[in-house]
Amino acid sequence: MAFGNPLCIRFQENGILGMIANRHLQFVGVNNFSSTRTSGTPQGLSLEKCSDKKDTLYKSVEIEVRSGEPAVLLSYEWFTSYAAKQLGITIGKCWAPPKAHHNRLTLLKSIHIYKKHRVQYEIRTYFRHMTYERLTESTLKTFLEYIQRNVPEGVAVKVTKKSVLNLPPSLNDSVRRLSLQ
Repeated sequence: MAFGNPLCIRFQENGILGMIANRHLQFVGVNNFSSTRTSGTPQGLSLEKCSDKKDTLYKSVEIEVRSGEPAVLLSYEWFTSYAAKQLGITIGKCWAPPKAHHNRLTLLKSIHIYKKHRVQYEIRTYFRHMTYERLTESTLKTFLEYIQRNVPEGVAVKVTKKSVLNLPPSLNDSVRRLSLQ
């Protein structure tokens, strides 16, 4: 069973662009490529820089899935947890509310008369929440793309991200002053 596209490393040698792919779909950690020639690369071979900016760190990512069938949600939770384990992502809390959300709609049986005769329709929506902790932006993009491409029919996905940011310079200076006192 193939899981998405294989991981690739692009390189350029004498104007010819090439790719090295991981065909066994194992986790490949590739960091800090520089566009300059390194001592380990042969003449004319240069590695492209994967990204010019730093990865954003996320404290936690909460994924809410909803559907009309609780068994589908349970299966999808197992799938996303298994995918997270394979990518080395820390799995937080996975939970579901005890009851479904009921949306009831009462209509008349007849269009014109017979107000006493009614019919009632009910839509039940089940929810499931999954939390994943301490992720980088690149890992999160890969993980979300993979699980969103494999969403079962009739399932809605909502993603909430909580990122880690540096303190603004004005606050950083005041914190330093307070810590020195």
